[in-house]
Order: sequence, then C-alpha cells, then structure tokens
Amino acid sequence: MAQEILIEKGNKTESSQTYIVITAFLALFAIVGFAYYGLPFFYDFMMKEFGYSRAEVTSGNAVGKLIVAPLFGFIAGWLIDRYGPRRLMMLGGVLMGIAFIGLAYSSSLWMFYIFYVFNALGYVFGGPLPCQVLISRWFDKNRGKAMGIAYLGIGTGGALVPLLAAELQANVGWQYALNILGVMIVLIALPLAFFIKDPATAARKVKQANAYVPMNNILRNPNFYLLAFGSMCSIGAVGGMGQHLKLYLRDLEFTQAGAAQVMSIVLLSSLAGRLLMGFLADLINRKYVMILIYLIVAGAIGFLFLPDFQYKIYVFAAIFGIGLGGDYMIIPLMAGDLFGVKALGRTMGIILVADGMAESLFPVLVGKIYDMNNSYAVGFTILICVALLGAVIVSFLPKTRQFGTAA
Repeated sequence: MAQEILIEKGNKTESSQTYIVITAFLALFAIVGFAYYGLPFFYDFMMKEFGYSRAEVTSGNAVGKLIVAPLFGFIAGWLIDRYGPRRLMMLGGVLMGIAFIGLAYSSSLWMFYIFYVFNALGYVFGGPLPCQVLISRWFDKNRGKAMGIAYLGIGTGGALVPLLAAELQANVGWQYALNILGVMIVLIALPLAFFIKDPATAARKVKQANAYVPMNNILRNPNFYLLAFGSMCSIGAVGGMGQHLKLYLRDLEFTQAGAAQVMSIVLLSSLAGRLLMGFLADLINRKYVMILIYLIVAGAIGFLFLPDFQYKIYVFAAIFGIGLGGDYMIIPLMAGDLFGVKALGRTMGIILVADGMAESLFPVLVGKIYDMNNSYAVGFTILICVALLGAVIVSFLPKTRQFGTAA
C-alpha cells in the first residue's frame, strides 16, 4: 500500500513537472522568442516609416531596460522569491502585448521609448527570471535538462517569428503584423501561467524560511561579481550581434524573405545549442560549459571576417545559434550552484539587470560606430573581444556542484 502511494505521488510529481516545463517553454516562446527576436525584423520598416537612424531604432531596447532594470529587476526577484512567479508571469505577457501594439504606431521617439519601457517590463516580469525560478523550484535532479527544454521555447519562437512576420508583413503590412504578434504573445503566455502551483509543502516552506539566505552574504561574495561581469560580456556580444543581424543582412542585399530565413536558422540552431549545453551542464562542470559557450559566440562573430564563400552566412548562423542557445540558459544554472536556489530570484534579479544593460547598450554602440564608418567591421571586432573577455572572467569562478544535485 505504501509503495502504491509513493508511486502515485511520483506520477503526480512527474505530471506537475511536465506542466511546469511546458508553461515555461510557452512563456519563453512568447516573451523572448516572439518579442525579443521578432522586433528587430521590423527595424528597417520603422527607419523608413518614421525616419529613425540605426542608433535610434536600436536605442529603444537600451532606454527601456536602463529605466526598468535598475528600478524593477531586484523588486521582481524579491516578489518571485516571496510570492512565486505566477502573477508576474501573467502580468509580463499582457505588458509585452501592449508594447508590440504601441510600437507599431510610435511615430516619435518619446512614444517609441514609452512602449519599449512596456517591453522591458514585460521581459522582466514574464521572461527568463520567473521561468528560471519556476524550473529551479520544481527540479532538483536534471535541472540542466529541464532548463534546456524550457529554453527551447526561445529558439522555437525566435525561429518562427521572422517567417511569420515576413508573411504577415507581405499580406497586411508591417504595422498590422506587429498588432497580430502582440495579441498572439498574450494568448500564448497567459493561460498556462494562471494555473501554476507552488511545489512546496507546508513543512518545506518552514524549512525554506529557516534557510533564508541574506543578500548581503551574496553581495560580499566575489564570485557574484565574476558571474555578473562575465555574463554581461557574453550577453552584450550576443545582443550586439542579434539586434543588428537583420540590418547587416540587408546591407548584404538579402531580400526580406532571405533575411528572415537566416534569422530563422540562427534560432533553429539555438534549439540544438540549448539541448546540447543543458545536457553538458548535467554531465561536466558548468564552469567549463559556460566558457565553451562564450568561445563559440566569439568564434561565430569572427567567422564573418573570413573571405566570402558559398553559404558562408548560413554557416555563421548555425554556429552563432549554438552559442546563443546556451548563453542565457547557463547563467541561472551557475547562479543556483554558487548561491543556492532559495536566493535565486533575488540573485538573478540583479544579474539580469546587469545583463540587460549590456544587452541593450552594445547594439547602440555598434549602431553608432556603423553610422560613423558605414561599416560593421569595428563594431563586430569589439563584440568578439568582449565575448573573449567574458570567457576569461568566468575562468576565475570556482568549480560548481554537478550531476543534477540540488544547489
């Protein structure tokens, strides 16, 4: 009888874990895959319609995150640690939908920046931060694999959105296309999040409360700053490349459909990257997985400097996608190992603020350099150096606990 009860509980736990992974998958599919990777597809249309420069059209992400991240990043992490991720995930989906609809009609920079603030709020409340905590709360063993599967949502959404955006733009125009994508984001992200439950029993809650980790202990730990600055470097390089990829392809005289295909290949390749890096993160020390990812990012961007040959841009897209796939996913795994799951929301709230600033500022820097030189050579070289610097910084982190053990 006791064995049957244990089997029944185990089946319920597995079923709940499956639901959690699906929920996180869809949230990341919409909030990051559709939103973050979908908006750059429309940059050239905004430039033509509203007269924005490359620096201006990429500055919205920077302004939004520079305003939102310092004010709301840690608050969001504290709320998630205190009350769970459910309410914030629902709010994030709605805010992101509003942002998309508003950006379609932002004919002046002040409107553009306001709706990018909504975009940033949607990302902080409904994106990686609550999903990372959600996965970490439900999984002790196989956390890397679960995180990798959930993060497939980013690659899947990101791979589909350029193709969908190109089709919508061709049929209804770019502004209606943004409206439709905004509504889709809400419909995808909201429903499953509504039914999220907390896995902790009353006894476990008491145990967690007694094991509360003060943030002062983490902020005094030098490993926190190594992780923060190391991740800022790689995320900045990825953001700088990703935000300019569509514009770079247009300089190479790719058609809208051709550019969409390359962007889709990047995100399809990121699916393999997330699975591969999630698998490796449960097998070998995560510090070395993190370094590998950063070297792949640097190498992929450097690949663009090779002499032209047939299918060169597609090879780049495949390599860059693998690095992109593992980049965001490995950071919460390292943070959980170094500082514990119980403080993960607050820890990642701060780290995501730093990463968000890097992710938003480097595209503006690359855009300004392009506007001065009419070339991406200098900007892309800076991104390579920054990614390599991130690998060096991460190399000073200690080895973390492995093989799916709880942090």
